[in-house]
Amino acid sequence: MAKQTKRTKAWSGDTVALMPFTDAIAAVKSNATAKFDESIEIAVNLGVDPRHADQQVRGVVNLPSGTGRDVRVAVFAKDAKAAEALAAGADIVGAEDLYEKINGGFMDFDRVIASPDMMALVGRLGKVLGPRGLMPNPKVGTVTPNVAQAVKDAKGGAVEFRVEKAGIAHGGIGKASFTQEALEANVKAYVDALQRARPSGAKGTYVKRITLSSTMGPGFKIDPASLNA
Repeated sequence: MAKQTKRTKAWSGDTVALMPFTDAIAAVKSNATAKFDESIEIAVNLGVDPRHADQQVRGVVNLPSGTGRDVRVAVFAKDAKAAEALAAGADIVGAEDLYEKINGGFMDFDRVIASPDMMALVGRLGKVLGPRGLMPNPKVGTVTPNVAQAVKDAKGGAVEFRVEKAGIAHGGIGKASFTQEALEANVKAYVDALQRARPSGAKGTYVKRITLSSTMGPGFKIDPASLNA
């Protein structure tokens, strides 16, 4: 049996029972005792089978309280669009030169945005960006003629979600240092976005389980009904 650390011994709260989402947030915050500002993660088990095309769940949500992290944005654009992206706060902007850098191993970014005319070039990076979930996609607003707004959204709290093979969608919804109210707003926004993205092929209960946890803390189960899920 694994030996418990001082931190795990100090954990408090019921990690088995379902609880209102407000109580789960409070429990996560009280157990986030690491020496750094822990990230808060949400995991939602959905009643879908992603192997079927009509049960895919993917989208983007703008978290009202932001994410608490600095998102590094790379943009594929030329001329005026490139200037707009830089003015909006993009970390790196380019076209063929950016393609060569990424193809050569450069990966110092968290989000890739592209203007539509750049997708023939970006598409050649599919094997590099695809497995990392970084391939631009019009469904989540990362292929757009309005690259400046996409950069602002990414910097301001836009989070992509995508259901995995096991039917789980998960993502970061803030930091332990966020106020209770800020995290409540982000949790609501995230689950609401999943509800709006419900695919036509989903039958029965859609939101099955929701778990909230911090980087180094335990997970707490949210009663979906407390979110009107």
